[in-house]
Amino acid sequence: MRGPGPHALLTAHRSPSNAHRPGPLSDFILSLPILLFSLVAHEYAHARTALWQGDDTGYMLGRVTLNPLPHIDPWMTLLLPALLWLTSNGTFMFGGAKPVPVVPRKYRHYVRGDLIVSSAGVITNLFLALACALIFIAFGSLAGVLPGLSAGLAVLQRMMLRGIWLNLLLCVFNLIPIPPLDGSHLLYHALPPAVGARYRAIGRYGFIPLFILMIFFGPVLNFLLSPAWWGFSHLYNVVHPFGIGELWDWTRG
Repeated sequence: MRGPGPHALLTAHRSPSNAHRPGPLSDFILSLPILLFSLVAHEYAHARTALWQGDDTGYMLGRVTLNPLPHIDPWMTLLLPALLWLTSNGTFMFGGAKPVPVVPRKYRHYVRGDLIVSSAGVITNLFLALACALIFIAFGSLAGVLPGLSAGLAVLQRMMLRGIWLNLLLCVFNLIPIPPLDGSHLLYHALPPAVGARYRAIGRYGFIPLFILMIFFGPVLNFLLSPAWWGFSHLYNVVHPFGIGELWDWTRG
């Protein structure tokens, strides 16, 4: 079976035959906890690995925790996802958490520490995508044993499918090599020192270069995110046989 393509993921529609499916508000309520946990886990991974590498900055700020409160940024974590959801008519959600401050000079081994800490978040999101796929399959298997729970388990499967997509998107998006995203730290260490210093200096502009990419270079951004589409399509094909009815499949409406 062939998984859904990018167009289907971004423009899932509701036909009259799908009128029983959750509406945009219900889907938002299902998606927000998954997005919030995924963002918090991403930042927790940065803070935890930084502490392991010798930098206690995140620890001193209370960021080595899965409690969402220290990680929440009102705009990036709450308002932006809601705004994107509303303006896209319930077809797209994205956001970010408050970045964990790190002081790389505290790492016991600077290059190794920076590589480990920078990759920790994206690796966490990748594992969360795989975990969501396994939980999706478990719910499908449980429905075969307890059919009376099928309706509720199908809703949970819909949430897990969102979790697969959101975590793959977070993983690949953060690997884009534009400062201050994680991918820029990984590329920096592969560059000659002089070039690397000029490259890292782009970070002084904050997220402005990234916003320029998102607003004016959509096709380039879609290309950079194509590994997320590819990964989702393959995991979709893996979990599809375990889907309960049709309610779980948000990509089809």
